[in-house]
Amino acid sequence: MEDEILEASEALDAGAVSAPQLRPQSLVLAFFGNHVLERGEGGLGVYSGSIIDVLGRVGTGEQAVRSTLTRMVNRGLLRRQREGRKMFFGLTAPARSVLRDGGQRIWRDGAVNEDWDGTWTLLGFSLPESWQRQRHDLRSRLGWSGFGALYSGLWIAPGRVDVRDIVSELGLDAHVKVFHARAEEFTDVGLMIRESWDLEALAARYVAFDKRWTTETTPDADPIATRLRLVTEWLRIIRNDPRLPVQHLPEGWPALQAQETFRRIAEQTEGPAVRMADELLETTRLRSA
Repeated sequence: MEDEILEASEALDAGAVSAPQLRPQSLVLAFFGNHVLERGEGGLGVYSGSIIDVLGRVGTGEQAVRSTLTRMVNRGLLRRQREGRKMFFGLTAPARSVLRDGGQRIWRDGAVNEDWDGTWTLLGFSLPESWQRQRHDLRSRLGWSGFGALYSGLWIAPGRVDVRDIVSELGLDAHVKVFHARAEEFTDVGLMIRESWDLEALAARYVAFDKRWTTETTPDADPIATRLRLVTEWLRIIRNDPRLPVQHLPEGWPALQAQETFRRIAEQTEGPAVRMADELLETTRLRSA
């Protein structure tokens, strides 16, 4: 695995690393997380034109932003309020919960799990052969929650993971069993991790992030756009990282270096982005829902 990480780094050294295509909804959520979440408990609304201006700085067109805002209102993630001819958008309680969860991963948990206590969460399931959709939905949700497939019907995640909401929402309570356990000494945990998660793909994402943001970024040029893209890209990576115990990962695991790069640029852009937002954003206080 160490060789694969080195090969990925050398391949990136050979050419430029293109920025990933970011979904408009992810950018909108990052925008509200950066500039709205901590400025009043859901009471601040931002003019749609301001949102269009900021997202335009990272290459998202006006129509894409307007369509995304409408979809997010329909999904209950945003609420809107008209004042004259202008429409203002603010966060709903579910959106604030999503953003706080993301903030926990970004600013407090971090990308490297150095405090694992040896506990694993094991989830076993047995579904009827005809339940293809339910099986797909469960596997997708488990992967998003940090689980890897130990066997086809037995999935595992580091630490104690609460999966009650996932199982209940999918209506699979009668088909799922969950345990917490510790591996015996003769179990090769490193091998188990390599067999259950695609470490090569995860490492490559960290290497690419670090390469791109180390060599191709000038934060001072447009701090509000730089920080928006930075946070959105970083969250996309760590949301797909199960935070495996660092002592069982290959030597030279690139998440730590990538995290240092992220935090350095985040610190550089924080103050300038806030000042720029104060100048650019037109806001209002939203009426109680």
